[in-house]
Amino acid sequence: MKPKHSKRLVHFYLIMSISLVLISCGNSDKKTITKPNETIKYPSDVIPFMDGWSSILCGDGTSLKTLENTEHKNFFYAISDEESDWVVFKAPNAGVTTKTSNNTRTELRNMTRWTPQEGGKLSGTLKVMHVSTSGDARVAAAYSVVVGQIHSKEGHENEPVKLFYKKFPGHQKGSVFWNYEINTAGDNSGRWDFSTGVWGNDMSVVGKSPTSYPKEPKEGIELGEEFFYEINVYNGIMYLTFSSKGHETKTFTKNLMISDFSRKSDIPQQIKTLYEPIARDGVERKNAYADELHTFMQGAYNQTNGKNPEDNIVWHTGSKTYNGDIDKQYANGCYAEVWFKEATIGPGTNPKK
Repeated sequence: MKPKHSKRLVHFYLIMSISLVLISCGNSDKKTITKPNETIKYPSDVIPFMDGWSSILCGDGTSLKTLENTEHKNFFYAISDEESDWVVFKAPNAGVTTKTSNNTRTELRNMTRWTPQEGGKLSGTLKVMHVSTSGDARVAAAYSVVVGQIHSKEGHENEPVKLFYKKFPGHQKGSVFWNYEINTAGDNSGRWDFSTGVWGNDMSVVGKSPTSYPKEPKEGIELGEEFFYEINVYNGIMYLTFSSKGHETKTFTKNLMISDFSRKSDIPQQIKTLYEPIARDGVERKNAYADELHTFMQGAYNQTNGKNPEDNIVWHTGSKTYNGDIDKQYANGCYAEVWFKEATIGPGTNPKK
């Protein structure tokens, strides 16, 4: 006869076994049960188009030129959960940055260059697992990460689109939005980003004090919630598509060859309010990004940093950096982490066909 408590013991050991394989992404709200997958060893096993990218720049300054069968355990690697195989991109709040940025990134850079007239297309299916939990709530860039972008390689080297995810501490849902950075006429010091909400808020919704947060978005996206984006540039027009299960599919268009912001009177109120403290009120050249060479980037471009918010209330987030110690940043939630399971890249296509 079996002891009466045998079933309880079985249940106890089963629960303990499952608990041992739970992975907590810093202070993120999502837990993921990993499973062994002997066929998945490198990011190129998950997303097989790595040969279409020139390099990946990691959060410690490492630049990986060969992406086939390559990984970086702290920043760029493959993982599996109960549903899919993923490529993980991680970027701390502080590390080695590019010469034109205050922020770290673990981000793929495409080798193909194209003008808006020629066009190109990038898509990704992803979930954001973590954003920095430290920062100043008054700063528009705080608690956010860019998961895909177009980067100009000529002129001012500005960015006609950046796709963001942002979540305030304590909120269950975050926001997905996209920013258009003007290709400034003349002096680039007056540049600014116009932000458009997809699910949740746009970038301009901020807290009234360093530790007070705005109302949580009702239609937002949670950490660990999967969504899809596509950036399609065709005949000079940028077409954006966003979709996620349980959310309305959203589409947007933006002409990259004719500016909407070439006069002072064209500057939106959002910009006047958000950028007034840092005196950025430039206008865009009339032909916007026409004729300039561009490239795609995809991954985790962490928007949080340790810069003083009083010097730049839009982009200096005042986040904790632990003197650049990456292990301490990871242990204390001071990083961004994004998982991709699918991505495509290629020429732009006619969206009407």
